[in-house]
Amino acid sequence: MENRKSLLNLSSVDILPNLSIRIPTVGEILENEDSYYSIVSSLTATPFQYMVQLDDMGIDYTKITDYELFKILFPMYAKSNLSILFGDLNTSDFDVYINKQDDSQVIYSSANDIIIDELVYNDLADIIRKINLLDKVNSKPGNEHMRKYLLDKERKKQKRNAKKKKEPYLEKMVIALVNTSEFPYDYDSCMNLSIYRFNQSFKQIQHKISFDNTMIGVYAGTVDTSKMSNKDALSWISNK
Repeated sequence: MENRKSLLNLSSVDILPNLSIRIPTVGEILENEDSYYSIVSSLTATPFQYMVQLDDMGIDYTKITDYELFKILFPMYAKSNLSILFGDLNTSDFDVYINKQDDSQVIYSSANDIIIDELVYNDLADIIRKINLLDKVNSKPGNEHMRKYLLDKERKKQKRNAKKKKEPYLEKMVIALVNTSEFPYDYDSCMNLSIYRFNQSFKQIQHKISFDNTMIGVYAGTVDTSKMSNKDALSWISNK
């Protein structure tokens, strides 16, 4: 990914000259939180995270790449309203095409003349993860036995979760932070924060609380800093 301006000062990020990713506000996301995070998780998904769905399609999740999964998922989501991430861009005609230059499969929109090849996809997915404070979850089992074990475990987990009521993730974070002394925003002003600013504040406050607790232990003599493997814990500024 090329060097870019700080996301703290942006409302959108250019991926290509005619393709940008919006950085929505907290208030915009809360209007339909489930839809937003469904889109985000699908556009940044790895085969490991979709192992059950891929298995149901007869696809071994260990045999496909992140980009190949994206080529399956994005054309389906492109038909819906993606304006919260892509702004005014009409995504409805994005589909899989053959790139005549090298005969590879790419995502292409003839109406917008946009090609999303693997390099562009990696850039796009990395930006969405960074905006939403997501880690890339990618793992492969060491053997076939472990692959089947993990698949069976994940299938059972998804069946259990299907019976549970979905919790509003962002709403709970807003409530928690607004009622935290380190967070300087009330409910109304918080709605205007970009999700990137909000997430970075959340991460920094977590680190600051951890730092304060560590320092209490140091002063009390219950924490030996010479034995700490994570030296970042000795600074109140998060370096992650």
